[in-house]
Amino acid sequence: MKARHIDHVNLRIPEGGADAAREFYGEALGFGIEDALYAAGEKPFFDVRLSATAVIHLWPTAEFERPARTNYDHVAVVVEESVEEIEAELADAGVEVENRLDSPLGATGEAGAVYVRDPFGYRVELKARV
Repeated sequence: MKARHIDHVNLRIPEGGADAAREFYGEALGFGIEDALYAAGEKPFFDVRLSATAVIHLWPTAEFERPARTNYDHVAVVVEESVEEIEAELADAGVEVENRLDSPLGATGEAGAVYVRDPFGYRVELKARV
């Protein structure tokens, strides 16, 4: 088998957390929110559109458990902006930067990254393009 890329990641969020997710992922981070089928009751989750080929499914559920080992429970997203631009956009959106690393190693190589925490305790790594 020859993998091409990750299509999606599924994260549980608390019941009633959809608005906070839309605000954080859609408004603060600027990713697309696809929730028409969720709003219509046709599927139990909605999507954060990262790119044409990748989404994060957010699944509101009573079975949500906040991550206990937060360094392990994270999603890394490669973005087009530099670390400085990422930090400026986050500051404008009022999102607190938890950490910044100059060259963490990931699937695409080493590049600067900025770490933030979503409203549910998941760490989001915003990694500059290599």
